[in-house]
Amino acid sequence: MLLPRSTFLIALLLFAPEIRTPQARGGHEITVAAAADLSAALQEVAANYEKRTGVTVKLSFGASGALTQQIQNGAPFDLFFSADLDYPRQLIAGGQADGATLYRYAVGRLVLWVPKDSPLDVEHRGMDVLLDPSVKKISIANPEHAPYGRAAAAVLKHYGLYEKVSDRLVLGENISQAAQFVESGNAQVGFVALAHAVAPAMQGKGKYWIVPADAYAALDQGAVLISHSPHKQDAAAFLEYVKSAEVTATLKRYGFSLP
Repeated sequence: MLLPRSTFLIALLLFAPEIRTPQARGGHEITVAAAADLSAALQEVAANYEKRTGVTVKLSFGASGALTQQIQNGAPFDLFFSADLDYPRQLIAGGQADGATLYRYAVGRLVLWVPKDSPLDVEHRGMDVLLDPSVKKISIANPEHAPYGRAAAAVLKHYGLYEKVSDRLVLGENISQAAQFVESGNAQVGFVALAHAVAPAMQGKGKYWIVPADAYAALDQGAVLISHSPHKQDAAAFLEYVKSAEVTATLKRYGFSLP
């Protein structure tokens, strides 16, 4: 007996194998806590990964220390990309992260940055511009919870300038906010990540001087999988992708050195 066309279509939908698009086949989502210096590079990496796998990578940027506290308090992150190795190690020691997954993915660099129209010749004078009478405010990330802030303070002490300029320092919650202070004119000069200075959105907006690496402790940046992650398999797969030559090339383009 022949079935009516409508009945046949219903039966076909009920019993046919599920048809999945590439996006649906991925259909998964992970949430990544990441240091603010990665705001441009990691967005590009995540977008490329989502196109390739269908897995959505949600990114939450901030100071590494603040993100560490959030994870310790149970924030629902699957992976943590820190601007140093100390914070991931704290999480591992506290049982909040899987020590077997700790990966040193890059080495950050610090620069002294001014807007393009600034009269300060930072490219040639370097640290000397901080003593220029026109410099009323110098922005750095808060050393209490931002590795780049600690590096900036170390640089000032290395050059014997910390006591001379400490009353002119303005503290950003993270390295991105420190850069925003200079961009907005609330500071005349700032210590920012090289990754920020070379980001496509910043091209042509500023001038910078790369701080010599021997003036501060290496910014060895580490990633780790969070113990309470409900998406460990997807998180581990993304971390593996970060180790690829493709991502390595992207990080280099954003000014990161590689371990």
